Amino acid sequence: MDVVIILFSLGLLMFMAYRGYSVILFAPIAALLAVALTNPTYVLPFFSEVFMVKMVDFIKQYFPVFLLGAVFGKVVEMSGLARIIAQTIISLVGAKRAILATVLLGAILTYSGVSLFVVVFAVYPFANNMFREANIPKRLLPAAIALGAVTFTMDALPGTPQIQNVIPTTFFKTDIYAAPILGFIGTAFVLFTTLFYLEWRRKQAAKRGEGYSGSLTEEQLAASSELAKEESKVSVESVTTAKKILAFVPLVLVGVSNKFFTEMIPKWYSGGFDFSKIGLPTYNEVDLSKVTGIWSVEIALALGIIATIALNWTPVVQNMKKGLTEGISGSLLAVMNTASEYGFGAVIAALPGFLVIRDGISQAFTNPLVNSAVTTNVLAGVTGSASGGMSIVLGVMGEKYYQVAQAANIDLEVMHRVISMASGGMDTLPHNGAIITLLAVTGMTHKQSYGDIFVITIVKTLAAFLIIAVYMLTGLV
Repeated sequence: MDVVIILFSLGLLMFMAYRGYSVILFAPIAALLAVALTNPTYVLPFFSEVFMVKMVDFIKQYFPVFLLGAVFGKVVEMSGLARIIAQTIISLVGAKRAILATVLLGAILTYSGVSLFVVVFAVYPFANNMFREANIPKRLLPAAIALGAVTFTMDALPGTPQIQNVIPTTFFKTDIYAAPILGFIGTAFVLFTTLFYLEWRRKQAAKRGEGYSGSLTEEQLAASSELAKEESKVSVESVTTAKKILAFVPLVLVGVSNKFFTEMIPKWYSGGFDFSKIGLPTYNEVDLSKVTGIWSVEIALALGIIATIALNWTPVVQNMKKGLTEGISGSLLAVMNTASEYGFGAVIAALPGFLVIRDGISQAFTNPLVNSAVTTNVLAGVTGSASGGMSIVLGVMGEKYYQVAQAANIDLEVMHRVISMASGGMDTLPHNGAIITLLAVTGMTHKQSYGDIFVITIVKTLAAFLIIAVYMLTGLV
């Protein structure tokens, strides 16, 4: 019965998310319903001392990363650099290779730290125009954007500042460059496999005589055409070579400075930092191994924001108030969604049924890497969130995975990379917020486009188990 209660609670949250309701509200409702069905007298204590405490802990730890990432993405957009980057890629790859150009554009933006939700809005106008010119069915567009924005650059490619690659650093005392060889292997597998699939789908559509507007209404086609014209007013030829190069400077700066500070912060605080030594005994001593990864990403994103503003001051300043408000609002919504799911996971993990589920998975999958990959995939899929599912897993079992990995002589960098990649596997089920947003922005429906997104989901899920196999066979990290 305890297991049924948990499954019912998870199912309720999944259903409400799929229906478009906010998990900020329904995560605590679903969690407390499970508590009430277990023992009604536990509801209030669990809400204030479990759900709220864990939710606040997550916000304290990760809100600056969400905030700076959203602001950086918005500044890149307002400065016009995102448009220049898009046009540069189009000129290099060619508009006819619309799928590849779309994937590369999304990958560059997300790898530089731009929020995937921002990337969807930034990439769509250019990708839509390219798909139209190449006469590729628009139903394939969401999958192409998803491949570039929510797969390998989110959690597989070493150095990505996306939150899915940052969270494990606090549990395994690693940095965002953890297990680089395995990360590159996973990236190559996802990128080339799914690109081959999308190109095959394009060729199949061409053989059937299906073009860009095959599944669009006249109103949708007219609307997307006007949007593309508006976004294409500045041609790539009007942008000088110097501006094209400068447009990539903030993106490169974020990556380089993040690596620099990851190495330098431990040296700056070689003796640690103890508040009691400066007369503040009520505060805890800082565990640098848990915060170095977060601090370095925060500084890198801040430098990226400053560099972007400096490169194109006027348009940013003109739209500063509106742009910052939108960026901050977006970051608040994103961090609250994830934190609410984190609190939900903490409540579920404290219930008797979770122990049964956890022990069942542990008995079925004794290898720590396989166990962590399966558990993370399951919870990311149920919550419809990579960061949410991973936060639940690490919040509950992070310390256990740390100890088991050390006992089994498994490199903690490998544990970091496996869990990070597993979080981005089954998270993109139909109720995933990013997928719903992506389909809404592109004007497609689940029926039209989700099938191709699901194939990418399967490939991405397999990638985590591929790098486990590579590590077990070769020992490569």
